[in-house]
Amino acid sequence: MRWRLRTCSALCLVLVCVGAQAADPVEYNVVFAPSGDEALDALLKQTSSLVALKTKLRPAPFALIGRARADEAQFLIVLHSLGYDAGQVDITIDGKALNDSGLLADLADAPTHQAVAVKVEPHIGAIFHIGQVTMQGLPPGFKPPHVVKTGDVALAEPILAAGPALQLALQNDGYAFATVGMPFAVATPATHTLSVTYSITPGPRVDVGPIEFSGLKRTDPAFLRRHISLQPGQRFSATGLAQARDSLLGLGVFSSVTVVPEQQGGQPAPILIRVLEQKRHAVSLSGAYATDTGLSISTSWEDRNLFRHAETLTVTATANGLGGTGTTAPGYDLKTVLAKPDYYARGQTLSLSVEGLKESLTAYNRTALLLGASLSRPITSHTAITYGPAFTSEQVEQEGVSRTYVLLQFPIAFTYNNTGSLLEPTHGINAGISLTPSVAVVGGTNPFIILQARAATYIPVEADGRGIVAIRIIAGSIQGATTFQLPPDQRFYAGGSGTVRGYTYQTIGPLFADDVPQGGAAMDAVNLEFRQHVWGNIGVVPFVDAGQVSSSSAPFTGTIRVGAGLGLRYYTGIGPIRFDVAFPLTRVAGSGSFALYVGLGEAF
Repeated sequence: MRWRLRTCSALCLVLVCVGAQAADPVEYNVVFAPSGDEALDALLKQTSSLVALKTKLRPAPFALIGRARADEAQFLIVLHSLGYDAGQVDITIDGKALNDSGLLADLADAPTHQAVAVKVEPHIGAIFHIGQVTMQGLPPGFKPPHVVKTGDVALAEPILAAGPALQLALQNDGYAFATVGMPFAVATPATHTLSVTYSITPGPRVDVGPIEFSGLKRTDPAFLRRHISLQPGQRFSATGLAQARDSLLGLGVFSSVTVVPEQQGGQPAPILIRVLEQKRHAVSLSGAYATDTGLSISTSWEDRNLFRHAETLTVTATANGLGGTGTTAPGYDLKTVLAKPDYYARGQTLSLSVEGLKESLTAYNRTALLLGASLSRPITSHTAITYGPAFTSEQVEQEGVSRTYVLLQFPIAFTYNNTGSLLEPTHGINAGISLTPSVAVVGGTNPFIILQARAATYIPVEADGRGIVAIRIIAGSIQGATTFQLPPDQRFYAGGSGTVRGYTYQTIGPLFADDVPQGGAAMDAVNLEFRQHVWGNIGVVPFVDAGQVSSSSAPFTGTIRVGAGLGLRYYTGIGPIRFDVAFPLTRVAGSGSFALYVGLGEAF
């Protein structure tokens, strides 16, 4: 120990003396010789401390040599990760190897105004392939997943990923406490192969035991046991535990859920689910602005666990139509919704709503009371169905004529969504189709059915969602009644943030003689955006929208209107804040020369 301390002291003294003699920092340039593998060349530059620190800190001579030595070690890891286990990377400074005894003195004597040349020269050698794959300790009869196999290129990523994949497969097959160690690899230069060994400790194979909850304050544990698919007596599955956790989080009652299996030899494993309940009540405030529909301000009060079974009661009050070019007076929307999960079936939600609203729009004025009841349930992991009766009692005024309508409707909607995000999707498809059979009890209109379809897709063109092409198509048709047999609020309109930006809401389509929108029995629109992150939390979104409304029930007829514009995005943790400015390419009656839209989340 004393010898080690003296050696360390002497070494420190040498470094201090050298630093004192060569304190001037060194300018340098780094040149990478091509290896023949573009992916390798890019990775070498990305992981190089010589490159990363060049503009941040000018090193002293010994520090420059230290950076180069660190890069040599790092580059060897990079070579091995891509299967070049026989390769090496040589680094020279002003033509001298790093172990050259005169290099430090030459750097100390180099002119301070002249940059020294650092050259990185990779020698990749033969690429290695996976040889024998051994799994020590594998339980009899267990079939491992084929993550790596003999003959594959010996890439580090799949070799390392095979361990966790193997461990998860074991845990999904009942081996709740199985562990897989880090792989042990041996290279054979003569055959250019890499043999890999995984050491497995499977532990006992168990079933799910008793399920207990901790941390509950208000929620009924019997309801939670019925809600999760995990049941005592089932074969243990790590994926089943994860699904139970996600299902509980989806109730909206808990801020955190942790599922912990307890080891008891070969007996069924008791499951302890630790939860942290959110505050029962919440108040929120939101707002949005568009030049056509004006400013809307909304506040809501929510009870997240009304009757101890995760029922949600939400009361919302909204003031809207404040100062919009497409509105004639301010309006309001008062709505109460009660949602009860697992209504008569796991995953099925009952929603009851009552809503009173008043809106004064360019096309009509409306005061209405709406009642609704619906059931929604998933069909698959990405598809769902929602259906149920709705009742509307309203008074609608259009062109100086006021009529009262009482409608009974039964909307049915099918949705498909694999995007994984509501506010900022970066991939996948979000689509839906709805049918709304309608009967007018009061109002004298013919029975009719409203058909609507929409589909949006998101195509990434840059890594990490930094560049996205977003496309949406909307189409609708009303069958069974002509335009003027329909209540004005049940007709189709276009223009505004939901269809064609740049045009005032409702102004696309047939008009009365005084340029008031009539509405139509068919509508279609297409939206195209390019969403580009440009710097930090800032993004830009150029877009083009087009759409039309027809007095007949056939979509894709009428006069097409096109709007175009540019959006600004500020990305936050809860979604992007959207600022869009749009211009109509052809002016129509009732629309301005431009329109501005502000809100949370993407336009679609």
